[in-house]
Amino acid sequence: MKDNAPTDSRIDLDKVIVCPQCDAVFQLVRPQHGERAKCQRCHKVLIAPRRNAGLHIIAVALSVLFLIIGAAIFPFLTIDAAGNKNAVSILDAALAFSGGPMIILSLATAALIILFPLFRVLLTLYVLVPVVLDRPPARHAIRAFRLSEAMRPWSMAEIFAIGCAVALVKVADLAHVGFGPAFWMFGILVVLVIAQDSFMCKWSVWNSLEHPKRS
Repeated sequence: MKDNAPTDSRIDLDKVIVCPQCDAVFQLVRPQHGERAKCQRCHKVLIAPRRNAGLHIIAVALSVLFLIIGAAIFPFLTIDAAGNKNAVSILDAALAFSGGPMIILSLATAALIILFPLFRVLLTLYVLVPVVLDRPPARHAIRAFRLSEAMRPWSMAEIFAIGCAVALVKVADLAHVGFGPAFWMFGILVVLVIAQDSFMCKWSVWNSLEHPKRS
């Protein structure tokens, strides 16, 4: 990135980039594939284009989609205490408090650990599939991608995983705990969600949506 953009009030917005972390403004210099453009002030990566990145992100998103569905349906944990054995799924845990005012907490928990990640995956596929196929962006694709990014802080699958790890340490002394298929699915899911977010170059997506290729 070149240093701060000129102060001319008639700046071409296509030739500047703003750091989302420290709000520094720079003249846009597009890096080659495999290179990175970083903010000179806070060193945040602004642009990081990769070859076939769209295909990789779509593949990861499809994997996350199937893992979310599987993790929500299959048993997450089995608990054996004093001869009583019980299997619990993620939905069972999220909706444990289903009566009275606590239903609001149950629905919020289910949304944060299942619905929001699922919705973000669907939005990602909706936005990226036409772009990767060199077709015009889907209708309202810009709004869809903006919504996906706005939901990022509220997608808390990894927070749920940390909470489960802490709870298992305490429960292990009181009962025998077994891991169901959903436990391993959810573990892989958390890794893939983090990998997808770190692999995606948001500037490249915005650029493809705002300046689509003409067929």
